[in-house]
Amino acid sequence: MSLAVGSYAPGFTVKDTNGNTVSLSNFKGKTVVLYFYPKDDTPGCTKQACSFRDSIDQYKGKDVVVLGVSADDEISHQAFTQKFKLNFPLLADTDKILIKAYDVDGGGYAKRVTYVIDGEGKISHVDNAVNTSTHAGDILSALGL
Repeated sequence: MSLAVGSYAPGFTVKDTNGNTVSLSNFKGKTVVLYFYPKDDTPGCTKQACSFRDSIDQYKGKDVVVLGVSADDEISHQAFTQKFKLNFPLLADTDKILIKAYDVDGGGYAKRVTYVIDGEGKISHVDNAVNTSTHAGDILSALGL
């Protein structure tokens, strides 16, 4: 079961694709699209990541940050990012702390769920029925953008 719209998103501090420390608090005042996916470089996850890659300018132009999260490590994220020229950070949740906090544990991997977090840290939208091919556009529509 997903976290509820209107509740505060769990805070986090993890490493991204390049080993930088990323915390939810870094994005106060911005909208954060936090999308969880099972595994780097698999067909559905690649479609989903590429949909965000191809739409990233629409997000950045509206002060929206996109962050992908899986249990893969930084090395896997780097290879995935380079192979598909991803232009947004992936978060390495190797200890599955975010996966558990956001209630997306699929038994060793992240279930495909996306949370939209407003500038005050509250969950404003949850997508549990992700279409990997159109996901970035679907989230833009949900945001009214």
